[in-house]
Amino acid sequence: MTYREMQLAGETVLLLPEKALYWPARAMLVIADIHFGKAASFRAQGVPVPRGTTTENLDALDALMAAHTTREIVFLGDFLHARAAHASATLTAMLAWRARHPDLILTLVRGNHDKHAGDPAASLAIGMVDEPHSVAPFSFCHHPDIAAPGYVLAGHVHPVYRLSTRLDSLRLPCFLIGPTRMVLPSFGAFTGGFVVAPGAGEHVCVSSGEAVHCVR
Repeated sequence: MTYREMQLAGETVLLLPEKALYWPARAMLVIADIHFGKAASFRAQGVPVPRGTTTENLDALDALMAAHTTREIVFLGDFLHARAAHASATLTAMLAWRARHPDLILTLVRGNHDKHAGDPAASLAIGMVDEPHSVAPFSFCHHPDIAAPGYVLAGHVHPVYRLSTRLDSLRLPCFLIGPTRMVLPSFGAFTGGFVVAPGAGEHVCVSSGEAVHCVR
């Protein structure tokens, strides 16, 4: 895996091909839009979708922590997808994962889905905060356009970027980076994407799944 190191607000951060950001000085992983229980929510409405996405998400977190020393994970909103995400199978898997990482600090910046789904079970020991959650020089948010005192790290959009040739095109998850904010790609295993076009002063780094490439 090949990450991209860059400077933001005077701090070194790593853009990870696993669709996350790592802040080495704080040993912190930043995760946007993991949407636990989304597949369960669809199945509850009679939509036949695959099982196992919760385990896939948890395994992905474990792989990141194995690669990067981690004291804290900050989730940038939409931790749970809907009230159906409180299903017992989903909670059981999450509690087993939490039991393996009892000293890990977990912080959730509430997003729009969290407000509908309700807070995660107290037994998961997740610190709940509203946006903006400031840890200088950053402000951790769910919505990218919220007024905040620091450089904003946000989610919500699920950004993807379209790479095109004359014969083909490819949509890849991306980091949308501007002078005052960065929008992270959706981390969840069962989430869609919204094609973005960089505006003035913005650029794009895409993840191929193996490496991060800055393309605009």
